[in-house]
Amino acid sequence: MSPRISWEGVFPAVTTQFNDDLSLNIDATAKVMDGLIRDGVSGLIVCGSVGENTSLERKEKVAIMEAAKSVAAGRVPVLCGIAEFTTAFAVETAKEAARVGIDGVMVMPALVYSSKPHETAAHFRAVATATDLPVMLYNNPPIYKNDVTPDILASLADVETVVCFKDSSGDTRRFIDTRNMVGDRFVLFAGLDDVIVESVAMGAVGWVSGMSNAFPREGETLFRLAKAGRYAEAMPLYEWFMPLLHLDARPDLVQCIKLCEHIMGRGTALTRPPRLALLPHERAEVEAMMAKALKNRPVLPNVGLKAA
Repeated sequence: MSPRISWEGVFPAVTTQFNDDLSLNIDATAKVMDGLIRDGVSGLIVCGSVGENTSLERKEKVAIMEAAKSVAAGRVPVLCGIAEFTTAFAVETAKEAARVGIDGVMVMPALVYSSKPHETAAHFRAVATATDLPVMLYNNPPIYKNDVTPDILASLADVETVVCFKDSSGDTRRFIDTRNMVGDRFVLFAGLDDVIVESVAMGAVGWVSGMSNAFPREGETLFRLAKAGRYAEAMPLYEWFMPLLHLDARPDLVQCIKLCEHIMGRGTALTRPPRLALLPHERAEVEAMMAKALKNRPVLPNVGLKAA
């Protein structure tokens, strides 16, 4: 692992909380963050996809970063997502993150534009070389249409600030392909909930998780069991969790995750347009899924989490 960072374990992609008029509710967002840390997660990602980054104004992103730094108070690392339309805007956001003093940034490819591989690499290089913060590169081709392949990642091995790679492609072979190209140059994180055990088996040391917003102790326990090779204990928990983990792979993942979080009393289900509330039959399906999960909620094996 890079000497510059010690990122490992579950880093929930924290939801952003809104008031009824859809204005930012920074106090409620801070409460969500604190609850996750108290329940034993290993880090936080703010202003990611689940945090509705692209629905936030720059000043709101800064306010969320400031709240996260204050709430975490050094207890866990905090990263901020950077999802901008242009390289220049992304660089500006990275500079704001450094000014606030959070622990790192998670950089997405430039959004809207479907870039060529060399353009994707150039975007990442420009942002990473403009900051001294540790950088996690984020690949999510099903959602963002730009695929950060192992070849692209390997071409950035000379950029010192690029220390971590989060893959949400669902193709766990890429972890091995990356190591075959550049060894242990990058810390590897899983980014798709429903392949987490497979990702850990292939070398991921961290998990940027959506559904751990609703079930942080279950998420952290599952990750630690997989990391320790305790598969006989991990599999019943994984099987219980899997229907909910599949929600992270849907286009409406944010609405689904926030609804589950709301059912657990951890936040509201409100999302900003263009994300609209789930349709009645969709909401009913998620609510039924949650009711079944809560009815059969497992007793968690001991993995060293502090008491709830």
